[in-house]
Amino acid sequence: MSPANSGYQAPTVTVSASLPKRKVDAVLIVGVVSGSDDDARASVASVVANPFLDAEAVGEIEVALEALGAKGTPDQITRVIAPSLPVTSVVTVGLGKDRDAWPADVIRRAAGVAARSLNGVEAVITTLSDIDLGAAIEGLILGAYRFSEFRSEKTAPKDTGLRAITALAVDTKAKAKDAAVRAADIATAVATARDFVNTPPSHLYPAEFAKRAKALGESAGLEVEVLDEKALSKDGYGGIVGVGKGSSRPPRLVRLAYRGGKGKKSKKVALVGKGITFDTGGISIKPAANMHHMTSDMGGAAAVIATVVLAAKQKLPIDVIATVPMAENMPSATAQRPGDVLTQYGGITVEVLNTDAEGRLILADGIVRACEDDPDYLIETSTLTGAQTVALGARTPGVMGSEEFRDRVAQRSQQVGENAWAMPLPEELKDDLKSTVADLANVSGSRYAGMLVAGTYLREFVADGVQWAHIDIAAPAYNTGGPWGYTGKGGTGVPTRTMFAVLEDIAENG
Repeated sequence: MSPANSGYQAPTVTVSASLPKRKVDAVLIVGVVSGSDDDARASVASVVANPFLDAEAVGEIEVALEALGAKGTPDQITRVIAPSLPVTSVVTVGLGKDRDAWPADVIRRAAGVAARSLNGVEAVITTLSDIDLGAAIEGLILGAYRFSEFRSEKTAPKDTGLRAITALAVDTKAKAKDAAVRAADIATAVATARDFVNTPPSHLYPAEFAKRAKALGESAGLEVEVLDEKALSKDGYGGIVGVGKGSSRPPRLVRLAYRGGKGKKSKKVALVGKGITFDTGGISIKPAANMHHMTSDMGGAAAVIATVVLAAKQKLPIDVIATVPMAENMPSATAQRPGDVLTQYGGITVEVLNTDAEGRLILADGIVRACEDDPDYLIETSTLTGAQTVALGARTPGVMGSEEFRDRVAQRSQQVGENAWAMPLPEELKDDLKSTVADLANVSGSRYAGMLVAGTYLREFVADGVQWAHIDIAAPAYNTGGPWGYTGKGGTGVPTRTMFAVLEDIAENG
């Protein structure tokens, strides 16, 4: 069982310098490209040059592709037989036009598409790893991901899914093997975040979420602290307590600390993630249509938990401390009302004008607590605003915060294929959060710039001198459409890879 209890287990990964000598029960994945515009065979796919296939095998594959009309367009899948090869069949995946250098996410997506096409296949061998070893492994593991904990025998998959990956690489020395382990660890962390998001709120409520996070943290050797509703009330976490008041399932705050720093010059990074295990909107209740998607409202917390565990597994030479507030936002006789005033952790009073703007309330508590650890950097993430979807669509997270660090986070996100985009925080938006009865209001009276207003609210709670960035993943955390690349329906695990890439960058460059 995986740590989040979904039953999903990532495939094992082996790096090899050659194809098997004898026939094996496996499928070979091969990248193919389309011809150039001036090529007479432009409509015919050709195999990407690699050292693992001889002329006879390449000829068999290309003849079959021509017969089937395969063009090698991006993500096009074709399954053929190559009698000279020691595998049961060959799956080709289109990469588009041939390039001198392939972006990692092109290979990651191609591997994911190939993995998604292989129902009933337990073992694959891939030549995509000759182009980019890490991207090929990540794409295969994430493309093969499935969540079937709640399926009965009637609808559960009949096969066990992909169990073994052999990545072909000319260099199989320690460096290549380390890269393969790193890629598998990253993909497994993303799968863990997906598991959390995909677990329904009937089974993942604050106490259970905290229990699973604690188990993950302890298994990774992290320091773990869990505050229950009594401790939260006693210590003044007014945002978390206020949001959780309407639910019969009380809130929690989980702290996970990885101490990998070595010496005074090593950096400390705080992570904060929104853990609303289900969001009805509270008294400001959401429309019924698509409310079930709010099972994903803890996507930020899921990614933060997965990331700090990954940092420990990869032994990064920095300190990473995750602060994860968890609550369920429900309407009831005990729920907070529009017009109520609460006191955030640290003392700022807030007029709650809209109970559906609850994420910023629990995040503010988490930010203040995280800043008490004196971090050099703070990354927080959440399914914060519907305005993110309006501004950037379903696949592009928005990043707000300290300009230099914000841009650094966005750049790393684009490099790993999660494609976050930097957004501004105009100073005049602070005026929209003025309250007549408290220090702040939790929403503005304007319907415009909703994502930026939320970021402006959160900025008020970041300690002076801390470089910070907020990643709004309202839509990117949960794919409500059809599968694409290495992303299936449901939880995506975004922005786990972004945050880990930033942690690696800080560990290496400060």
